[in-house]
Amino acid sequence: MGSNRNIDSELQGAGSKLGLEIWCVESLRLVSVPQSSHGKFFSGSAYVVLHTALLKSGTLQHDIHYWLGNEANEVDSTLASDKALELDAALGSQSVQYKEVQGQETGKFLSYFKPCIIPVEGIYRSGQVQLKLPAYETRLLTCKGDRVVHVKEVPFSRSSLNHRDVFILDTASKIFHFSGCNSSIQERAKALEVVQYIKEYKHKGNCEVAAIEDGKFVGDAEVGEFWNFFGGYAPIPKDPPSAQEQLQSSAVKLFWISLQGKFTQNGSGRLRRSMLESNKCYMLDGDFQIFVWMGRTTSITERKTSISAAEDFLRAQGRPINTHLAFLTEGSETSIFKSYFDDWPQTVEPKLYEEGRGKVAAMFKQTGYDVKELPDEDDKPHIDCNGTLKVWRVNGGKLSPIPVVEQRKLYSGDCYTVQYTYSANGREERLFYIWLGSKSSTEDRADAISLTSVVVDSTKGDPVLARIVENKEPTQFFSIFQTLIMFKGGMGSRYKSFIAEKGLDDETYDDKKTALFRIQGTNRDNMQAVQVDQVSRSLNSSCCYILKARGSIFTWLGNLSTIEDHDLLYGMLDLINPTWQPVLVREGSEPDVFWDALGGKTEYPKEKERKGFVEDPHLFVCTFTEDMGSQSSSLKVKEIFNFTQDDLTTEDVLVLDCYSEIFVWIGHNSAVKSKQQALSIGLAFLKKDILGEGLYMDTPTYVVTEGHEPPFFTRFFEWDASKANMLGNSFERKLAILKGQTQKLEAPLRTSPNVYSKETTPNGFRRPSPTPNGLRRPSPTPNGSRRPSPAPNGLTRRQSLDSYTLRSTSPTFSRSDFSATNNRRFSSPIPRMIPSSSSPDVRSADNTPVSASPSSETKILPSKDSGPKQDGENQTNANLVNYPYERVKVNSNNPVPDIDITKREAYLSEEEFEEKFGMSKRAFYQLPRWKQNKVKMSLFLF
Repeated sequence: MGSNRNIDSELQGAGSKLGLEIWCVESLRLVSVPQSSHGKFFSGSAYVVLHTALLKSGTLQHDIHYWLGNEANEVDSTLASDKALELDAALGSQSVQYKEVQGQETGKFLSYFKPCIIPVEGIYRSGQVQLKLPAYETRLLTCKGDRVVHVKEVPFSRSSLNHRDVFILDTASKIFHFSGCNSSIQERAKALEVVQYIKEYKHKGNCEVAAIEDGKFVGDAEVGEFWNFFGGYAPIPKDPPSAQEQLQSSAVKLFWISLQGKFTQNGSGRLRRSMLESNKCYMLDGDFQIFVWMGRTTSITERKTSISAAEDFLRAQGRPINTHLAFLTEGSETSIFKSYFDDWPQTVEPKLYEEGRGKVAAMFKQTGYDVKELPDEDDKPHIDCNGTLKVWRVNGGKLSPIPVVEQRKLYSGDCYTVQYTYSANGREERLFYIWLGSKSSTEDRADAISLTSVVVDSTKGDPVLARIVENKEPTQFFSIFQTLIMFKGGMGSRYKSFIAEKGLDDETYDDKKTALFRIQGTNRDNMQAVQVDQVSRSLNSSCCYILKARGSIFTWLGNLSTIEDHDLLYGMLDLINPTWQPVLVREGSEPDVFWDALGGKTEYPKEKERKGFVEDPHLFVCTFTEDMGSQSSSLKVKEIFNFTQDDLTTEDVLVLDCYSEIFVWIGHNSAVKSKQQALSIGLAFLKKDILGEGLYMDTPTYVVTEGHEPPFFTRFFEWDASKANMLGNSFERKLAILKGQTQKLEAPLRTSPNVYSKETTPNGFRRPSPTPNGLRRPSPTPNGSRRPSPAPNGLTRRQSLDSYTLRSTSPTFSRSDFSATNNRRFSSPIPRMIPSSSSPDVRSADNTPVSASPSSETKILPSKDSGPKQDGENQTNANLVNYPYERVKVNSNNPVPDIDITKREAYLSEEEFEEKFGMSKRAFYQLPRWKQNKVKMSLFLF
């Protein structure tokens, strides 16, 4: 934070709460605009708008906009610009400032006021009260934009209509939606959101709505009614040729701005970070986007001069009115700005996230709760992990099924297809993974993608497809395997041929070779052994290892490993081979034979491994074109800010970028018809790295089809399943909702066993499929709920072994064995994970999984992935005793004892809750859990 001594009193404390804060220039001073007037802008005024968001990393992000009405005078406009700069200084000069001009607002600005803003003529006056409502005035509005809508009032005349835009005729008793024949479906759908807004806020919900199509003028009474307002029907003249100028994008230029506001060119084309000096201000000219970059040591006066000079530059150059101007202080650069520089350094700081979590844990401890580590929501499975697995290996251009007893072994020289079937919402769902080994061949990788895509495209129910690469697996992948060993080498024919041709040693594990395994996971239902190079530099003080060498077995415990890590080690030992009698070795007390087996002692990492950087999700709409002649393709992306489920339009392809993984969402009416094509879009997105995050090409990539969104996708939205269960295009769906006729476009509920697949009709609609054969059993533990580990911490290794070891090769489970596998359905047991010379592999003759009967004692638990939306849970919260905020917050000086620390907010009264959160409790609990936690963290309630 900067010094507040010279800050306008109206800006004191700004940015301390989440959401919007708005001020308007009135009588040469700033006045605060009450929340009830947010979104109502007067064309004769100038405004300052601050948006504050809490990022997953625990930091606050501030975006400052100053909005200038078309009729605002120059003095007020200049004052708004100055106050925006002053506000930035008060917030520590870490925000981005945007100049917004009426009618040409940025998408980010309009996203705060969905569905639109409709500027009002006149000047804003604080405290003004309209005593008498005038007669309703008929207005004609034009709507432009398929993602965010620019709404403009135009003269109420037939000459204002054209074929390329969407118009709204707002009358006293009815709202008419007129679609130009050359307008897009998405534009028509977005304009319906404006119609809904006008109906609710201008007509208090009491008016009719009519949709008029351009060119339709007979046989419809509403069409005749519409044209009567214009004196009767008359043809609309043909649109003139598009006025879009084919401007050649000139080379990017960088200018230094002197203290006198003079420009000196400093570079062009591809730029270097070293061109920017901290004691100067610069302007980067990117044609349709202008940036003013202000060094951290520059003064407020220098910054004001630079901003004024940049605005004069735009006017003198006669730039298009839609040219956007943004102001950045050193350290707050946007991804777009950074993309103009070839060598901009990556500034990902995972330490910040860890420190933030540590501080919150410390606050819990101060209130009497010993919290060693806060749970990470992203590590929790979001689906039932007790389903059925099938695994195939890519071998010689074919998918070869893996026997059940071998399914928990993957080799880095091979590629695999994994089918996981689980229960959700009363029906079976399927999830396919393509697992690419780090040492697999290019041919096997290509076959894995093409063969699996064909299988998925032909599978009923539009299953989710995921492409993952070894060492980049998401937690959920490990959770559905529960236990997994990843070996070096390979079993496929191409791997064997490759090492033979190159004369290389076969690294594939056998009982006679030295092998080092790193043990990892979260609990005994999610643990892995990963074979690593058998050299000492593979060790890490944060981990535990198993070393098998020369007939001896060593277990190595790093000094920074935890009791939980040790429990995983013992559990994995029992599963690998219960006959092994390991020698326990703690870091620092290794015998010589241990180091000899690793080729000698060398340096290895001895610092605790930190969690990766946590990014907030970003949603992008994608346009992917392929030139078959030149065998080239291109991807255009546009970010959707403050996204909601309504932004998932059926005609489009969108990418949800969560940094650690991405989702390619395919609308049913989009041009993409295969999962393989969707994967290509995902890979093109990773390569483009539009946010400059340093995305890896190995980032897990999911393909999700509209209407079949899994819980691990919908958790990023405030999800309404009924919206995902409609037919028709975007316009038809929203019109049906607006007219209360949704039942006409609803597909049969997906929870019904009669609907299992999707077929595409010639018009792109979905029709229900015939009833599939067979019954579906609900999962014994739905919604990803997990049972406690059968071997809790503190048990001896022998006690742990009794719970996990399969004692025989009989195709039946003992009671302890069934408990240990957590009701996972297998066709036969897996006696050991690694073969030994004394105990040959046991292979199943029947490769068909057999469903285990659910236990009668299984409890149905609520989902942990969403807020307490059930009425019963809300009722439970309502029965809690109310306490004041100062006593329930984490850092309270007088905390209330014996409260549920996971629901601190529930103890607030309704009045205080709305004061602190800016919403009702009911609205809060409808938010996704991750959004709830973000808001609670900002209020010290998490």
